[in-house]
Amino acid sequence: MEDLVMHADAKSTHLLCLTIALLAVVTSISHASDPSPLQDFCVAANDSKSAVFVNGKFCKDPKDVTADGFFRPGLNVPENTSNQLGYVVTAVNVNNLPGLNTLGISLARIDFAPYGLNPPHTHPRGTEVLAVLEGTLYVGFVLSNPGPNMKNKLFTKILHPGDVFVFSIGLIHFQFNVGKTKAVAFAGLSNQNPGVITIANAVFGSDPPINDDVLAKAFQVVDYLQSQFWWDNN
Repeated sequence: MEDLVMHADAKSTHLLCLTIALLAVVTSISHASDPSPLQDFCVAANDSKSAVFVNGKFCKDPKDVTADGFFRPGLNVPENTSNQLGYVVTAVNVNNLPGLNTLGISLARIDFAPYGLNPPHTHPRGTEVLAVLEGTLYVGFVLSNPGPNMKNKLFTKILHPGDVFVFSIGLIHFQFNVGKTKAVAFAGLSNQNPGVITIANAVFGSDPPINDDVLAKAFQVVDYLQSQFWWDNN
C-alpha cells in the first residue's frame, strides 16, 4: 500500500512539473510575440531614409515635454448632432492628446439626439467600456461566426445613467438612443488608437467600390444601399 501511495505521489509531482513547464513555454512564447498594431498597417521599408512611421508615434525628447502634452480641454461641451443619424463622437486619442502615446488607452464622448444612432461598427484594436451619463441607450454587440448553419448571437441591454457596458475588441456593436431627450455617454478604449470601422460605410461606401457582383451575391440588395449617404462615426 505504501508503495502505491509513493507511486501516486510521484505521478502527481511529475504531472505538476509538466504542467508548470508547459505554462512556462506558453508564457515565453506570448512574451516573444510581436506587439499589437497601433494603426491599420505598417509596411516595412528597406530604405531607412524613407521610413516615416513607427508602430505608434515617435516620442518627444523629455526635456521638450510640457504639461500641455498631457492635456486636452472641451469634453464638457456637447457637440452638434444635426446629422442623418443624430449622433457625434468626440474622440480623445493619441492624435489629439500626445501624452497617450504608448499608454494603451483612449477616450470618447458620444452625444445622441433623440433617437440618435451610433451605427453598427467595430474597433479593430481596442475593447470599449461605455458609461451612460444622460438619457437611455439600447446597446448591443454580435458574436463572431459560431460555425456552419449557426447564427451570430446578439447581446443587448437598455442602459440608464450610471450604467456601464463592455464591448469586446473587434466585435460589431451599436448604441441607440431610445429616449425622447438627448443622451450622453463616455467610452474608454484599450488602445491609444483603437480605430473604427463603420460596417455600412466600409461595405457599401468604400473607395473604390466593392464589385457589384460581390455585393449582390452577399446581400441581394446593392443599388439602393450604395446610393445612401453613410455618416462617418470617427
